[in-house]
Amino acid sequence: MLELHNGALDVAEILKRWYEEEATSNYGAYIPFVGTVRDESGIDGLSFDVYEPILESWYKAWEDKAARKGAIIKMAHSRGDVMLHESSYIAAVFSPKRRVALEFIDEFVEDFKASAPIWKYDLLDGKRVYAKDRSTAISGSGLLA
Repeated sequence: MLELHNGALDVAEILKRWYEEEATSNYGAYIPFVGTVRDESGIDGLSFDVYEPILESWYKAWEDKAARKGAIIKMAHSRGDVMLHESSYIAAVFSPKRRVALEFIDEFVEDFKASAPIWKYDLLDGKRVYAKDRSTAISGSGLLA
């Protein structure tokens, strides 16, 4: 399940809903990860652009990988502005065994940071400034890739 939301994520609502959706699915582990906008470099917040077709394809590959391990993955991400101390990213793994869930959430979050087609901007004095120094090029992107 991939969810895109405009603005900050309602962490309590999303985690509660996901838990309730899987409460009777007989998973022994539920491992969530919540990403929060930190106060750094004088920013007021972050803003996000999402290229949905590639994100959906990337996410589907992770759903398939989870299914092969008997697990499921869920993810929510923000579009647009998210202010300091608000959440822009939530992921969770449900698995029969904790070790699978612990390892899978780590792999998923790391690959998300490296590969997801989401562009991050700093919010500074009412302006969106591309956060190039904290961005990672997507493998295969660019004219000469």
